[in-house]
Amino acid sequence: MHRALFLTFAIAEIHPFQDGNGRTARIMMNAELVAEGECRILIPTVFRNNYLMALRALSQNRLVKPLVQTLDFAQRYTGAIDFSALDRARAEFERTNAFLDSNEADANGIRLSLPDAAG
Repeated sequence: MHRALFLTFAIAEIHPFQDGNGRTARIMMNAELVAEGECRILIPTVFRNNYLMALRALSQNRLVKPLVQTLDFAQRYTGAIDFSALDRARAEFERTNAFLDSNEADANGIRLSLPDAAG
């Protein structure tokens, strides 16, 4: 997890590419997690602002804890999704607010919820 977190932050911070830095950072993070037998991490649309704020906290204020907590929650969320069938996974994404626009959700106080807590 430490290497995965570092890779995510390093690519996002260094910004080596004209486009696709965030996607590349998340691919590298997940490659590291999979290589170590860990659960992948998805960042649902509704959780995007949380993820970006946590990256900024580390980049601008050297605060590591928000990114660790954010990625820990995202990993628990990803691990709780039932991917055995597309329809089942999609229903869980919808039930947990995953597809909502992060800015609209923030304005309305809507958060990402863990699948087992969503019902």
